[in-house]
Amino acid sequence: MVKVTVWYEHAPGDENEAVMKMHPNGLADTIAGIFGDKDSFSVRKIHIDMPECGLTNEVLNDTDVLVWWGHVRHGDVPNEIAERVRLAVNCGMGFIGLHSAHESRPFRALMGTSCSLWWRDDEQERVWCVDPGHPIAEGVPPCFDLAREEMYGEFFDIPAPDSVVFIGWFRSGEVFRSGCCWTRGLGKVFYFQPGHETNPSFFDANVRRVLTNGAKWAAPVRRKSGIDCPTHDAVEKIAAEGRLNEMPAWYYTKN
Repeated sequence: MVKVTVWYEHAPGDENEAVMKMHPNGLADTIAGIFGDKDSFSVRKIHIDMPECGLTNEVLNDTDVLVWWGHVRHGDVPNEIAERVRLAVNCGMGFIGLHSAHESRPFRALMGTSCSLWWRDDEQERVWCVDPGHPIAEGVPPCFDLAREEMYGEFFDIPAPDSVVFIGWFRSGEVFRSGCCWTRGLGKVFYFQPGHETNPSFFDANVRRVLTNGAKWAAPVRRKSGIDCPTHDAVEKIAAEGRLNEMPAWYYTKN
């Protein structure tokens, strides 16, 4: 069973009216519901307003795959927490960044680049599977359409992925590397572009299949623990030495 933790930037009930109209029980609940197969997944939800942004060592040590959705509160996640997540991935935890999580501090720390891109509001998107042999593509058709999704366009400032599984094409002609995979230490990272909060993408059967496949793929094969893996004390030591502050501004924060 894969232990999935869904991280969200709002406490339950704090979302605006447009989001609640699309997700009556909250966006985090919609995302968590994707992993509803009780034989395959156990799911917990955490949010930014919990102590330590919900990302305590106990939670991370009990998480196989961290699923991250954030949009406007990236800067409210302390650098030390982002570093804690990065170290957990290096030690074997999986990380799935959804949609605007490309600007989150943990994702930028894992990528080591600005992760900037072009964007525009609602467009029709066609998602093409360009690596059909990848485990994340299992059971996914050669392409599928999303009637309404936020346009993300190239150039997407990320390091070369180990695999580009999906490419998104938008009606106005833009293309985007919509589904990308990396390894970081013992951990796996999957970024998937669909999932704007006021669009219905997370209810699409193909999107849901991609994400359940992604969680199974990103789950640890081998994981360090205890003294073999950096803990909160190690993160605090790194911060005290000033090494976090030596990183370029885009490493943790939005330009």
